[in-house]
Amino acid sequence: MNVTTTPIEGLLIIEPRIFPDDRGYFYESYNKQKYVPAGITVDFVQDNESSSSKGTLRGLHAQAPPFGQGKLVRVTKGSVIDVAIDIRKDSPTYGQHFKIKLSAENKLQFWIPEGFLHGFYTLEDDTVFMYKITNFYDKASEIGAKITDADLGIDWGVDLGDNITLSPKDEALPDFKDFVSPF
Repeated sequence: MNVTTTPIEGLLIIEPRIFPDDRGYFYESYNKQKYVPAGITVDFVQDNESSSSKGTLRGLHAQAPPFGQGKLVRVTKGSVIDVAIDIRKDSPTYGQHFKIKLSAENKLQFWIPEGFLHGFYTLEDDTVFMYKITNFYDKASEIGAKITDADLGIDWGVDLGDNITLSPKDEALPDFKDFVSPF
């Protein structure tokens, strides 16, 4: 597999080695022996999956300590624009974001350690998004900021306009300027 660093320390792009043949393909979506040398030394405790229609925005979410979560994410059907925002108060990139297109076609994975808000925008109907996470969900520790906050400067690559689906919970999140990071 190829591991690529990003301009924001800690965020990694993982490109697995694909073995295609006339039947289809095979690849390891996770192998601890290969991820540890890349710096991903965590233990995953849970796998999550979501399905979304085209135009869905999910996020921006995280879990506060001691329930912080690292996430290894990928798309198994469809495609998304995936975003992570640095919320580590002492980080030189605090408040900055990194985005990447994840798709069933490119099979890229994105490692998002604790200390980041995370969200995505679906580009296709019936998009299936997979998460490997490092800690169990705790409702009282849920934190987030509004994914549509223009001050974040996220270029989704499409005109969001009125053609988005956003949950009432995500709509009610604060703007980033009003977000207080516990990291």
